[in-house]
Amino acid sequence: MLFSRSSGAGAPELRRVVTRLITGEETTMHDHRKLGRELGLFDTDPLIGAGLPYWLPDGAVVRHTLEEYIRDAERRAGYRHVCSPVLGKRELYEISGHWEHYRDDMFPPMDLGGEQVVLRPSLCPHHAVIYRSRSHSYRELPLRMAELGGMYRSELSGVLGGLTRVRAIQLNDAHIFCTLDQVAEEAAAALELIRSAYAAMGISAARYRLSLAGEGGKYVAAPENWKRAAALLTEVLDRSGLEYEAVEGEAAFYGPKIDVQVADSAGRESTLSTVQVDFHQPERFDLHYTGPDGAKHRPVMVHRSIIGSVERAVAHLIEVHGGAFPAWLAPTQLVILPISDAELPHADRFARQCLRRGLRAELSPPDRGSLGARIREARLVPYQVVIGAKEAEADLVSVRLRDGQRLDAQPAEEFLAGLGDLRSSVD
Repeated sequence: MLFSRSSGAGAPELRRVVTRLITGEETTMHDHRKLGRELGLFDTDPLIGAGLPYWLPDGAVVRHTLEEYIRDAERRAGYRHVCSPVLGKRELYEISGHWEHYRDDMFPPMDLGGEQVVLRPSLCPHHAVIYRSRSHSYRELPLRMAELGGMYRSELSGVLGGLTRVRAIQLNDAHIFCTLDQVAEEAAAALELIRSAYAAMGISAARYRLSLAGEGGKYVAAPENWKRAAALLTEVLDRSGLEYEAVEGEAAFYGPKIDVQVADSAGRESTLSTVQVDFHQPERFDLHYTGPDGAKHRPVMVHRSIIGSVERAVAHLIEVHGGAFPAWLAPTQLVILPISDAELPHADRFARQCLRRGLRAELSPPDRGSLGARIREARLVPYQVVIGAKEAEADLVSVRLRDGQRLDAQPAEEFLAGLGDLRSSVD
């Protein structure tokens, strides 16, 4: 049969999870560590190591679908994607300033062929090198470079937790190389991308924070650059009409940033998305573009992350939706429920129709229990398609929605056409 359940959670365990959701034993927000494991989305193992979760099939679907969405959104917004290695020579991070200001959060260097290489803690040094590998004219700017890339941070064991604090991170990152006059517009456009992504994912920001430098030596010493960058981000926030709070001591070591904060089930805040202005790394890497006067000019580097780390984004989605993801993100989008064995051939043909349309469908046959039990088990699935003798004979489907609403029986092809590709909310 097509589309047998691949979830890591067994049927009895899944029924218990669904029962808690239906009866209200779970709060509006959920602990992603517990629910993510129960629903077979991700897990950890001491043999792999702390802070290094692995993704089970259903969790990998959510992750990959989210990655596809953000890549598509970036392409539409004029970004070009690159790929860069997760290793770099120690010298690269000495130039960027990470070695001086961020070393405690980096893994130790490895000796390789007489050189020291490091697992990267961020993608920006690689992107700066990619930018300077070619000459650029002012006509090319803004140049928007994006990557969903891996990075590694030596987090202490005491702060690790589920998917929110991990040591291996898949980051939705991008760097915009632009003129000073283009910075405000690019930063504002990044905030709009964040707003659109949150709407598509069905989440909301807890608050916006203007993160500024604080006391101490963890920040690069360039007061004029800090002042200019902070003024630009303040202008962007004021023009956007967003309420925000300015907080000292939360900036990146190279510049101030706008942090978009989200809250977990216990009310704890974390940063999901960021927009940053950086005058530091363009200077350190000696980046230029040729201006209309034929002379060399220094670009500004705008760092921005729309959904932040994929791990933290999925953790927040689990907690907000309790496993009942928006239809375009759901691991299983349709479950097909033949009432008896007699309808199995028709249900199998309908499953093949779903497959041809790129839908994630699952066949739940009668040997898995009564129709009511199978419907309860599929309570988190957006569309539950029931096929009885009447539906099989007339090529109809009876559809129940996740909220319990029932649709009138309709031709299978008509239902699928109306369904589209389950991406209408994000197109």
